[in-house]
Amino acid sequence: MSKVKVVEVGVRDGLQNESEIIPTQTKYTLIKKLSEAGLKYIEVGAYVSPKWVPQMAGSDQLVRRVYKDQSTGKLPKAAVYSALVPNVYGMKQAMETPIKEIAIFGSASESFSQRNINCSISESFERFQVVVEMAKKQKIKVRGYLSMAFGCPYEGRVPQARVAKLVEKLYKLGVYEVSIGDTIGIATPKQVRQLVPKLDKAVGLKNVAMHFHDTRGTALANVLASLDLGVRTFDSSVGGLGGCPYAKGASGNLGTEDLVYMLHGMGYKTGVDVEKLVAIRNWIQKQVGHTLPSHVGRSGIIKGLP
Repeated sequence: MSKVKVVEVGVRDGLQNESEIIPTQTKYTLIKKLSEAGLKYIEVGAYVSPKWVPQMAGSDQLVRRVYKDQSTGKLPKAAVYSALVPNVYGMKQAMETPIKEIAIFGSASESFSQRNINCSISESFERFQVVVEMAKKQKIKVRGYLSMAFGCPYEGRVPQARVAKLVEKLYKLGVYEVSIGDTIGIATPKQVRQLVPKLDKAVGLKNVAMHFHDTRGTALANVLASLDLGVRTFDSSVGGLGGCPYAKGASGNLGTEDLVYMLHGMGYKTGVDVEKLVAIRNWIQKQVGHTLPSHVGRSGIIKGLP
C-alpha cells in the first residue's frame, strides 16, 4: 500500500492544449526524459484528426519510434507507452503499429460528450465496444477515461450515481482501469470522499485512477482524500502542462513534480526522481514558450527536506 502508480499524461493531455505546434522530435525527447526520470506509464499521443486536435499530428510516427527504441533498449523495456484512440478509424491506425496499450475517452456529461466526441454517451459506448473488441483480438490492453466526473460547464453538477454506473459499464466492456477526470478542476475533498466509496463498490479501487486538475488549487487536497480512501493510481502532467481544449478555463493538470513531491514527503514510493522532473519542467517550459504552473517546478527542491 506504500506504492503509488503515477501515469504521466503531459505528452498527450498536456501538449494538446498548446497553441503552438510542438515538433515530434521535441515530444520524443520529452518522452525519453520522463522515462529516464523513472516514469513507467506515459501516454505519448492520440489517434485523432489533426483537424480537431492539431497538436496530436504525428502521433503515429511517434508511437512507432518509441516502440522501436524500446525494443532496442534505448527506452526502458519495462515502461508502458500508450495512446488515446477515440474510434474505430483510430484503432485501425493504432493496430498498424506495435502499440501495446490504448485508452478510450468517455464523458459523464451528455453535453460534453456531444461537444467533445460528437455523440451521446450511449453512442460513445457503442463505439467503445467495437474498439475494445478490436484491441482484445490484438492483445492490446485498454484503459478508460471518464471525464466531467465532478461537474460540467454545460450541465453543472454530475450525479455521482451516474459516474459510478458509467465506470462499471466501462470496466465491463473490458478496460483494466478507469481514470476519473475532474476535467474542469472543480472537485473538492468532500466530493472525493463521497464518490470514491461508490467507485470501490462498483469496480474495486485497484481498477480506479484519479485525474485531478489544479484549476482552482484543490488537486493535491483531492489526491490526499483519495489516498486516505485507498486509491493508489493518479494521473499527472509534468509542469502542470495542459487542460482540455473543449472545456473553457480548464487549464492546469496536476503537476507531476507536485504530486511526486507530496507523495514522497508522506512516505509513499513512486520510483520517480523528483529532481529530474523539475529539470524536465524547466526544459519543456522553454519549448512551449510560457511559464508552467507547477509549484515544485517553480520553487525547486531543498536537499534533505521535507
